[in-house]
Amino acid sequence: MRMEIGNLDSSRPLASLSLDLDNQWSYMKTHGDQGWEKFPSYFDIVLPGLLDVLAEQKLKITFFLVGQDAALEKNREALETITARGHEVGNHSFHHEVWLHTQSKAQIEKEILEAEGHIVRVTGEKPVGFRGPGFSWNEAVIEVLVDHGYLYDATTLPMYLGPLARLYYFWNSKLSSEEKEQRSNLYGSFKDGLRPVKPYFWEMSAEARLLEIPVTTIPIIKVPFHLSYLLYLSRYSGALMRQYLRLAVGFCRMAGVGPSFLLHPLDFISGDQVPELKFFPGMDLDRDHKFKVFRDVITYLGRHFKLSPMSVHASALTKRGKLKTLRLRNHRG
Repeated sequence: MRMEIGNLDSSRPLASLSLDLDNQWSYMKTHGDQGWEKFPSYFDIVLPGLLDVLAEQKLKITFFLVGQDAALEKNREALETITARGHEVGNHSFHHEVWLHTQSKAQIEKEILEAEGHIVRVTGEKPVGFRGPGFSWNEAVIEVLVDHGYLYDATTLPMYLGPLARLYYFWNSKLSSEEKEQRSNLYGSFKDGLRPVKPYFWEMSAEARLLEIPVTTIPIIKVPFHLSYLLYLSRYSGALMRQYLRLAVGFCRMAGVGPSFLLHPLDFISGDQVPELKFFPGMDLDRDHKFKVFRDVITYLGRHFKLSPMSVHASALTKRGKLKTLRLRNHRG
């Protein structure tokens, strides 16, 4: 859904909120756990409370949907509710395989278009934005998105901590050596920290380009501050978490970055509700505590930025036009 910019408050820079609606089965699949093939879902646990809190906070956000979930009739009512409540939907691939970057352009095109078809069928809205599973992408992803008229990509994660995050994930998994190799780029590499934090255009030719809105990390130091990290800090000290958020917002404002602030379903549920996912950091936190932190974080962000769905942010950035342009290295078009 391409949302209109409307009468935005120009006194605050624009920022965007998005949630990667990874389902229970997709976490289990990436982690190498048995039973994911039955596609267990926690949508009935996550979505009602989350949508109510978003309404309470008068927020509209972008939900990146996995095509496999949209293809299953059991999820239809839950996913329909997202657009019925006025939120945007984005494309998060069909199979949610974090090794998307290893696939051919033809395979990637099938992943994106199959997901898009089911998302349109269920929600009635065509996605204009894409985020790769596990922040996985390659140049073929960008080319496919340009070929099919997408407005923006939101995959890149410019941080230096990717290898450490991957090491922790593997340490807590039951993956074989082959499966670990398949997931070897999960959360990216150290050099991803060299990527821009500010939005920019990927350019294929003078006529073909795509807006990239990176998942925002703290400018200069390139460490994440999306909600999962803030919740983890809150386990030890609410004051420390708030100071970290203030630091992140201060650096963003100094650098002229309107954040793309990332949420995940596990930010709103506890390990008691979904025991299969207790191994994730922060799943020992109470659900009510998580919602309180979310409200506090959103209130603070809202003082400094006008919070919007990603397509609104993307449209405003595209109209502004004064963004850096990066050429796809292997494109000859």
